[in-house]
Amino acid sequence: MVTRQLCRTPFSAAASPDIRRLMPADHSFDIVSEINLQEMDNAVNQAVKEVTTRYDFKGSAASLSFDRKAKELTLTADQDAQLEAVRKVLVEKMVKRGVDPKALDPQKAEQATHNTVRQKLKLKSGIDKDTAKTIQKAIKDLKLKVNASIQGEALRVTGSKKDDLQAVMAHLRGSPPPIPLQFNNFR
Repeated sequence: MVTRQLCRTPFSAAASPDIRRLMPADHSFDIVSEINLQEMDNAVNQAVKEVTTRYDFKGSAASLSFDRKAKELTLTADQDAQLEAVRKVLVEKMVKRGVDPKALDPQKAEQATHNTVRQKLKLKSGIDKDTAKTIQKAIKDLKLKVNASIQGEALRVTGSKKDDLQAVMAHLRGSPPPIPLQFNNFR
């Protein structure tokens, strides 16, 4: 009868391949600007509910609608002051749902039918080239050993130390650009 002996020796670094060669040399993360459309839809539904039930909007043409495919909101009211009140309600609900109000790009208010005022709000998504270059320059001005590269509508920041990457994140949170930013794929 042949018996097998199990090796009960602890894991030895000398016996295993060099683990440092298997790990990536640089750490990285992506800077993106995205909107959670489901949360935006929820915020719009809550704002519509409040606009329809509020006393100061009773009997008026105050309303708002959300075109999810075009990523566009349409606010309607009797006058400019009421339009601003509807926008305030919307922004309040967006903040409550965790959607950054900087994602709104207000267009010019225009006259609509039946003596009403209409304004379209487009949702910003993605980082445009000019903003990406501004963010890239701000990262280089930090004088850290990191590299920021523009990749379409996102920026990838790479560096050898995680602490440097976290310093970049802290700087961008402290002095944010005019668009909402999220940090993804921290490796």
